[in-house]
Amino acid sequence: MKAFADLLDSLVFQHGRNGKLALLRRYLRDTPDPDRGWALAALTGDLSLRQAKPALVRGVALERIDETLFALSYDFVGDLAETVALVWPERPGANRVPTVSELIDTVETTGKSELPSLLAGWFDAMTATERWATIKLITGALRVGVSARLAKTALAQHAGIETDAVEEVWHAVEPPYLELLAWLDGPGERPDLSRSAAFRPVMLAHPLDEADLETLEPSDFRAEWKWDGIRVQIVGEADRLRLYSRSGDEIGPAFPDLLEGLDLDVTLDGELLVMRDGAVAPFADLQKRLNRKTVSAKMQASHPVHVRLYDILAEAGEDLRLLTFDERRGRLEDWFDRTRPSRLDLSEMVPFTTWDDLAVHRAENTAVGVEGLMLKRGESSYVPGRPKGPWFKWKRDPELVDAVLMYAQRGHGKRSSFYSDYTFGVWREDGDLVPVGKAYSGFTDDELKQLDKWVRDHTTERFGPVRAVEQHLVLEVAFEGLQPSTRHKSGVAMRFPRISRIRWDKPAAEADVLATLETMLPPA
Repeated sequence: MKAFADLLDSLVFQHGRNGKLALLRRYLRDTPDPDRGWALAALTGDLSLRQAKPALVRGVALERIDETLFALSYDFVGDLAETVALVWPERPGANRVPTVSELIDTVETTGKSELPSLLAGWFDAMTATERWATIKLITGALRVGVSARLAKTALAQHAGIETDAVEEVWHAVEPPYLELLAWLDGPGERPDLSRSAAFRPVMLAHPLDEADLETLEPSDFRAEWKWDGIRVQIVGEADRLRLYSRSGDEIGPAFPDLLEGLDLDVTLDGELLVMRDGAVAPFADLQKRLNRKTVSAKMQASHPVHVRLYDILAEAGEDLRLLTFDERRGRLEDWFDRTRPSRLDLSEMVPFTTWDDLAVHRAENTAVGVEGLMLKRGESSYVPGRPKGPWFKWKRDPELVDAVLMYAQRGHGKRSSFYSDYTFGVWREDGDLVPVGKAYSGFTDDELKQLDKWVRDHTTERFGPVRAVEQHLVLEVAFEGLQPSTRHKSGVAMRFPRISRIRWDKPAAEADVLATLETMLPPA
């Protein structure tokens, strides 16, 4: 456990990508199986311990720590694991610190009623760093600046191969990845993908700077609409059918109505949408179906899902990714014409001759769900990652409103000592502010320090890690669209809000009113 705790602690204070990779490679090199495999599962989000929830850890802490002291400490620190790790009153005894694999096995097999005493005994034997790492591990709240992709890159560098080679086999193996690690270390065999319906790493696009159009030849590109859903991959192989998110998470169990009746021997790339009567529904409707382990028949009927197909990556065991986009599009159209599967359709190609033609299309299509355009070079093969040049996304310009800062909340990880999550509102007709969104991005590190100081200097009330502030500071907020929402007091929900500018110069009375946002809502 000490090695894993030291790894997490070092990762938190290492902000450079190369530095993080070096730490991960060293851990992979020096740590035995199965500990390193379980650590990888935790870092990539593939570890879920059913019993160990934050509320359980909090309860264990309150058995030893005065409730008021704990609340004051948590308010100052802003992170549960760090608070418990630092204020825990040890009772040294004969307890032994478990290895990572022992810890995971024991938590998984111990009854819920016995877990508190088990954790308390471990915490007594651990250093503060080990306690912190243990809580992070069992609750799944690592937040150490390591994405799943970065962890897989470290694995690839450890073995001297490309990251995409690791991605190709990732979904054919399970934690603690003994087969995968044996292959990467050598001389183990590559995991068998033939019956796994494995995920293929997706190809992504670069945002288009309109200055790019001056150097790009229109005839080299094909255009299609960019839809506001979630990118998915449908894989049918060896009598298995899987649905993956763009990050490779399997999400099929949440969408049984989509997969039911499909009999495929292809890998398809597309956009998951909610559709009714042939029209794309707002993203807010799709959101109601996301992140569910099960979905009721009523929800399936009221929010029917559909996939709009962009690409075909494999067919009947043949890998098509090295073909050009034009060739793959032809194969996709031929396959679709033969099969006509339910709940799937083809992405529409947008004809154009000049960039001005395409700009007109982009401006005129105001249909719900259209975010802009995708530009794909006709000669481009399907390359994992985000290569510069083959694909571009030309999104619509974001909407902007001026809103007033109402509440600020402490962040997590390296932001845990800053008030970095901002709730903002606009004026109602009665002269009160009503919250319309929350943002925690869009500002620089220097601006974060300025905002944090402003929050501390203008706090009116405190609610644990949240502060209410004087309603004076105006934030220019950018967002991708609005949807009606019965869950929000304002009646609206923002899509991808972020801070565009801090309007130090603007009086709060001149911020926008709710009626302005209501005019931005899509037609009912």
